[in-house]
Parts: sequence; structure tokens; C-alpha cells
Amino acid sequence: MRRFVRNNGLAIAALAIFLAIWLVGQTWSGMRSYNEEQRDHGEPEISFVDYLTTAHFGEATFENWESEFLQMGAYVLLTVWLRQRGSAESKAVVGDEPSDEDPGEHTDDPDAPWAVRRGGIVLTLYKSSLSIAFFTLFALAWVLHAVTGAREYSNEQLAHGGTSVGPLEYVGHAQFWFESLQNWQSEFLAVFAIVVLTVFLRQQGSPESKPVHAPHSATGSG
Repeated sequence: MRRFVRNNGLAIAALAIFLAIWLVGQTWSGMRSYNEEQRDHGEPEISFVDYLTTAHFGEATFENWESEFLQMGAYVLLTVWLRQRGSAESKAVVGDEPSDEDPGEHTDDPDAPWAVRRGGIVLTLYKSSLSIAFFTLFALAWVLHAVTGAREYSNEQLAHGGTSVGPLEYVGHAQFWFESLQNWQSEFLAVFAIVVLTVFLRQQGSPESKPVHAPHSATGSG
């Protein structure tokens, strides 16, 4: 167990923080906010478990997941082609790096992943599997945002004498894009910040930083 924790400490910590913020922070405070609105409209309050099935919870959750997966997928692709001199988040401005090496030259390597040894279409897909995974998760979260957002929007409309809308109709509403774009812009602001700040600032011991003694012009974290 100790070895497992040591070998997977970063993933365990990130997952634990996510669950604490999502289930304890966002969900609990979201339930209280929802119940305040219920009381204001003379409606009964609901339990924590019941709140997890509401559109209020779903819309808030998937709206944020959508932007995170878009950010990571776009960032993975941007770092393939674009450079930032001096940034720890960039490949070297000139020359190739190990990530640019042709995996087809390693099909006989016994330690290579199965997809590399298999070659063909499997390897072709595997070469882009990281961005494919992120954009697939983005698309799924985007659809779930549209579905739950339509339900939440319809509930508000019906409460004020309006009419309900379906997911496709909701996607055409400014409200849907306001919810999405306000999160998308913040994600790319964060990307911009880490790309530029790692040119000048350091964090000793972090692979996201250049060595503390490295000049500002040094590019990459190595």
C-alpha cells in the first residue's frame, strides 16, 4: 500500500482534492442555495441525495467540466506546433525533442506500449489518443451541459409563466453560450498565465518549472 501511494501520490492527491471540493464544497453549498430558492418560492426543500439528481447540480457540474476538458485538449494540440521562448511549458524553439520522434521506429521495442508494437491504424490513433480523449470528454460534458442546462432553464421559465425548451433549442439561447464562454475564457487565461509566468518565475522541485538557476531564455522544464 505504501508503495502504491508513493507511486500514485499525485493522482491520489488530485482526486481527493477534486472530490472534496466537488462533493463537499460545490454540492453542499449548491444544495443550500437550491433550498433557499425553494423556500423563497414556497416549495419543499430536498435532501443531499435528491439534489444530486437535479438539473441545478448537473448544469453547474458539466458546465465546468466542459471547459476543463476543452482547455486541456486545446493545450495538448497547441504545444505540438507552437513555441514560447523561455517557457517551461514549451518545447525548444529550435530542433526536435523525444516527443517528436517517430514511434514507428520502436515497433520492436518490448517495453513500448502495445499500440506502438501493433502498428498500423492502432498506432495512428494512439499517436493522438491524448487529445482524442480530452476532446471526447469535452463533447460528452458539452452535451450533458446542454441537457441539464435546458432542464434548469425550463424550470425557471415555467416558474415565471414561460415555456420549457429542449436541449437543441437551449443551445441556440444566449444563456447557454454565456454559461460556456465565461468558463472557457478563464481556462485560456490560466494557460496564458502558466506559459508566460514560467518564463520568469520558478518553483523548486516542480516539473512544471525550469530549474531555479536556469536563465529566463531557457525553454522547457529540462
